Parts: sequence; C-alpha cells; structure tokens
Amino acid sequence: MHAMQYSFTLPADYDMGVIRSRVARLGHLLDGWEGLGIKAYLLRERGVHGSPVNQYGSFYLWNTMEGMNAFLWGGAFQGPVNDFGRPRIRRWTGLAYAEGGAADSPAQFAARRRRPVPDGVELAAFMAESADAAGELAKRDEVVLAAAAVDTCAWEVVHFSLWDREPPQAEGEVYQVLHLSAPERGALPRGRQW
Repeated sequence: MHAMQYSFTLPADYDMGVIRSRVARLGHLLDGWEGLGIKAYLLRERGVHGSPVNQYGSFYLWNTMEGMNAFLWGGAFQGPVNDFGRPRIRRWTGLAYAEGGAADSPAQFAARRRRPVPDGVELAAFMAESADAAGELAKRDEVVLAAAAVDTCAWEVVHFSLWDREPPQAEGEVYQVLHLSAPERGALPRGRQW
C-alpha cells in the first residue's frame, strides 16, 4: 500500500462553492481507476472545523505503483495542475490499514495526523506502535477506515482516517469529504504491511 496526498491552499475569500461544483462534476472520474484503493476528495474551509485556511486536496491509498504512476504521468493529474498549479506531493509507505466500525457508512469527514519519528527510538517498535494505533482507531463506531504510513525521507508517520461524523480535533487536521472514489478498496491489504 502506498499513501499520497497533495493540497492547494486557496485565498481566504475564495468561493469554496467552486470546489464543491468541480468535485461534483469530476469526482466520479476515478471511481474505476485501476490500482486505486481509495481517493478522498477533501476540503478545508477557513473558520470551519478549526481550519485556519481554505484548502482543496486529495488523499490516496494505492494498491499499485502502476496505478499511481498512470494517474500522475498518464494525463489525469494534469487537470488539477492546469487549474491550481503544481503542488508538492507527499508520499508515504504503508504501515497498516483497517476497515472501521462504520465501514459501510458514507465518509463525511477525514482526519490527518502527522507525527515525527523521534531520534533514538527503536524503529521496529515505533512502527509497530503506529500500525497498532491505526487498528485501534478503526475499532471506533464512527470510523469508516484508518491507515498509517511512513515517510522515510522526512521520518514522519501519518495517520489518515475517514469518519461518518465530525472527528474530535485530537485526531488531527479535519477535512470535509466531498467524494470518495474507492474502486479497489476491498483489495487494500488489511493489518500491518510487514
């Protein structure tokens, strides 16, 4: 499993209705994308759910590198680049994935929590703890799914979760989910990725 995210920070007075219309019009285009576990179309609005900014972005869990590369280099990604500019794309190696207590419910919100890997920790134990935390989060009744992944360049772990209602702020940055493409969600490997 491979995790990927990018976002576009927009002006404070940006009409976020433009983003909602865009996703309503185009979001379905990845509903059948080969190699894609999930793509969550995400929105943060300044002053809503604790967000200090207007932001539009996506979070992906990929089953295959080929699917991710076909999206990035096969032409589909050019649309957002043309409209918003070339974003910095974050990529993480999967640590764990779990379906949540609300797995059959539509995702309304997402949470992303990033955590540095401290110097001097035993890596195996830290990664096991991070993977286990995703599994524990998924046991909650309001969680649709939970994942953990690591960026070994920045030495950072990300926990990403989808919720059927607004998550507590303690879970990280809160996003509204505008659409969820999940063509190969069932194929995402469950549990620890090692």
